[in-house]
Amino acid sequence: MTMTTPVSRRGFLIGSASAIGGLSLGFHVPFASAATAKAPAEVNAWVVVQPDDKVIIRIARSEMGQGTLTGLAQLVAEELECDWSKVTTEYPTPGQNLARNRVWGNFSTGGSRGIRESHEYVRQGGATAREMLIAAAAGQWKVPASECFAANSVITHRPTNRKVTFGKVATAAASVTPPKDVPLKDPKNWKIAGKPLARLDTVDKLTGKQIYGTDLKLPGMLNATVRACPHFGGKVKSFDAAAVSKRPGVRKVLQIDDATLAIVADTWWQAKTAMDNLPIVWDEGPNKDMSSESIAAMLKEGLDAKDAFVQTTVGDAPKALAGAKKTISAVYAYPYQNHATMEPMNATALYTPQKCEVWVPTQNGEASLAAAAEAAGLPVEQCEVYKLHLGGGFGRRGMQDYVRQAVLIAKQMPGTPIKMIWTREEDMLHGMYHPTTQCKLTGALDDQGNLTALHMRISGQSILAAVRPQGMQGGKDPVVFQGLNLSGEEGHLGYTVPNLLIDHAMRNPAVPPGFWRGVNLNQNAVYVECFMDELAHAAGVDPLEFRRKLMKNHPKHLAVLETVAKGIGWETPPAKGRHRGLAQIMGFGSYVAAAAEVSVTDGQLKVHRIVAATDTGHIVNPAQAERQVEGSFVYGLSAALFGECTVQGGRMVEDNFHTYQVMKMAEMPAVETHIVPTGGFWGGVGEPTIAVAAPAVLNALFAATGKRIRMLPLKKHSLA
Repeated sequence: MTMTTPVSRRGFLIGSASAIGGLSLGFHVPFASAATAKAPAEVNAWVVVQPDDKVIIRIARSEMGQGTLTGLAQLVAEELECDWSKVTTEYPTPGQNLARNRVWGNFSTGGSRGIRESHEYVRQGGATAREMLIAAAAGQWKVPASECFAANSVITHRPTNRKVTFGKVATAAASVTPPKDVPLKDPKNWKIAGKPLARLDTVDKLTGKQIYGTDLKLPGMLNATVRACPHFGGKVKSFDAAAVSKRPGVRKVLQIDDATLAIVADTWWQAKTAMDNLPIVWDEGPNKDMSSESIAAMLKEGLDAKDAFVQTTVGDAPKALAGAKKTISAVYAYPYQNHATMEPMNATALYTPQKCEVWVPTQNGEASLAAAAEAAGLPVEQCEVYKLHLGGGFGRRGMQDYVRQAVLIAKQMPGTPIKMIWTREEDMLHGMYHPTTQCKLTGALDDQGNLTALHMRISGQSILAAVRPQGMQGGKDPVVFQGLNLSGEEGHLGYTVPNLLIDHAMRNPAVPPGFWRGVNLNQNAVYVECFMDELAHAAGVDPLEFRRKLMKNHPKHLAVLETVAKGIGWETPPAKGRHRGLAQIMGFGSYVAAAAEVSVTDGQLKVHRIVAATDTGHIVNPAQAERQVEGSFVYGLSAALFGECTVQGGRMVEDNFHTYQVMKMAEMPAVETHIVPTGGFWGGVGEPTIAVAAPAVLNALFAATGKRIRMLPLKKHSLA
């Protein structure tokens, strides 16, 4: 099996364990293990109560527009029994987390895990703080704590109706020994969690009070920008620092690694314009002849290769296909895509030989701390990271290459804060791209139009092989199979096929891949759901009815599909000139489906309407979940219609939004969202629905034109 290794140009990190003593970044420490008072109003690590009863809830997860801080604060406040109108949030630092035995748990925010992985221990934090406050009040009154209760930030003694606010007993509560095993509320009794409350950060964003990384100002701060060799695996051959050193404001021209240059100046614009005029000669490296065409050829070879990593086997698919009277086969392809966050990569670093501090929008504060310590060459105890809200993450800010760069620049100018901001072009040319794959699907139909066998061969790139090889399983990347497993919360297949084979021929071009919002669920939904549509039409069966027969053993998958079918009016004809398509998938712990209604006029596609359904088990903020689903279609449809990064001469071609297009407001369809939580489990919201956007539209497009589009994006194809 061909397995080439992607080139890492900057030593990016998901979570370097070396700098933090081999710490497992995914391990959760229960709240009660390290609840010590370190401030007069700190009730415990999660809750700080001020004398005026304002409550600060500390949340380790990152906020990047998805509403995680508000949702997690709702869960803490629910158990705390505080006045929601007085709640604010703040980030603890990863340094504080390590010093307190990781009381705040996991700092990593991605994979739609912010709430579904944190809900239990953040609720425990709130419940424990409540009991500590009640115990403090009972101690002052010299009554049993069992006679007291908390509600709306007030503690009441039932027999005497005496009352005291949280603020009055917060200092005393900090000295109370934290109780263990405090029971949590049944979700059916929630009053704050589960409600469509307004987000806590909206006002600051609207007024401009919210500080993002690019806004940060520190005394004596200088500004920097970087430029790395645009060719994958390339290096700096030479540069002429003297040509720009005397430009206004320029303080330093320096090389920070074998592929990257930086310029430090008084203002960022001075640094950027100096970099634009810096004479640079690049060593284009070993991949200078690589192109999208050569990568596609590599992947095509894998579709029929003899060896592959097998993930799913039921029955004997090769034998059943060989003996079938009717087989249908199709090949699909999915391109590289860029995260294209509205805020480009940036970080501010202050280095001295004794301490390194970094202010950064990051999806993983602990990984940023590890990267900073490694780049600074200091023990992790002498470093600290201060998280800022992210102007978009989508998986890109889980990588730590930009943190490393900022520290390496600051290290050459000790004692001076350096704010480093990438240009948009740098951001586009040095991403960690959604991996490219191809997929060959072959299905067998019997005389009654039943699907009797299916072989799904994926050929393409592994993310884990590049960024987290310790997650590989005997050389296999399990993330490749999101949505295609027989079981598991990360996405199991919603169809029962008597003979099934799903495997992966790993082919790793020298383009760095990364976790891109929705990850492999995106292309897998296209492959499965569009091919199911092909099979249904080959069998002469309505696409919904064809799926129903295969989904009898998958009631949750079927329920969301039925919801969108009903919402779109599947059983009734659409308006003249309009056509419909369906798709469903399970991923990130949730069941999702979409139905799209489109028209094609003079070769122009118009997506008029999308109906979406999401079953997340429990829901913390239904209004925010609805907005997340709607936003998912912006992201998913942008990818389906326009999203493609192409390689030529060993580098990316698209370098800004004029070549990497996203949806405009006029192109956005109306979205009707159905949140249908069935309870009993905790699923994600931010990513799963992205996956059903493209296949629902592609299936509707076939209904409209009779054309099967098997290679995205749609901009590459004529619909006339």
